[in-house]
Amino acid sequence: MSALQDKYASVISAAQSAGVADLRVQEQDGILYVSGSTTSNAAKDAVWNALGAIDSTYSASDINIDVQVAGLASGSSLTVATEEGNLNIRQEPSTEAAIVGKAGKGETVTLVEQSSDDWWKVRTADGEEGYAYSRYLRA
Repeated sequence: MSALQDKYASVISAAQSAGVADLRVQEQDGILYVSGSTTSNAAKDAVWNALGAIDSTYSASDINIDVQVAGLASGSSLTVATEEGNLNIRQEPSTEAAIVGKAGKGETVTLVEQSSDDWWKVRTADGEEGYAYSRYLRA
């Protein structure tokens, strides 16, 4: 087991026990890639919560989690699940990108596409389209 696999053993373990299908764990250029698919937000959350226990700001640059929630088609309704406040909708899938809209806690947005695990393209009730951090979206 590599140092990175050791460091993130709890994340890998959470993915395994949550039943993430097609689980792939590979290391490349000093980054640990953990990917797979699941049919539930709970399984995806288990993986992210395990990372949060190690890295509370989710800013680690040596791990990349890509767990897609299967069965979420374009047009699916998603609920904003922020702890408090609004979810920023951005022009590009990056925290550096310009904010083009906001969605309040509990508000419903429409999935346009699961662009990556971190960022999903969504459309707000006002018709604004942009990228939202998927960690705060629930099917």
